[in-house]
Amino acid sequence: MRAIIQRVSRATLSVEYTPKCKIGQGLVILLGVEHLDTEEDADWLAKKIANLRIFYNEDGVKDLSVKEVEGEILVVSQFTLHARTKKGNRPAYIDAAPPAISKPLYEYFIKKIGEEIPSEIQTGEFGTYMQIDMINDGPVTIFIDTKDKR
Repeated sequence: MRAIIQRVSRATLSVEYTPKCKIGQGLVILLGVEHLDTEEDADWLAKKIANLRIFYNEDGVKDLSVKEVEGEILVVSQFTLHARTKKGNRPAYIDAAPPAISKPLYEYFIKKIGEEIPSEIQTGEFGTYMQIDMINDGPVTIFIDTKDKR
């Protein structure tokens, strides 16, 4: 399971150019699910993201988590995080899990991050064309792969 975590001042998600949801200060999480990913991976990732200390405290030190600043969360399914680009110029997505595997794990991750974060979790729509308009704050962008925990 891979995630791109972006600290944002605000973000708006549209589905096929129709606004669906928005968040203020918090995190946009782009989530990609691979064939071998499990609920254990989602548990670990949700806890890791919820506790990342990437927000500034009153002394100007990155020492606070999204939980501690009561930030908001937007989770978006992103199968392209598993693109292979070694051969040719067209990315191959053979490592990305098919919807029968990835959608339940995506939904499970949303449930688990919701248990970690007190604010309402906003989401994209799985398998649809979306646009995200966001202000990346910092910028702070972090990549996490659950394979790295093993």
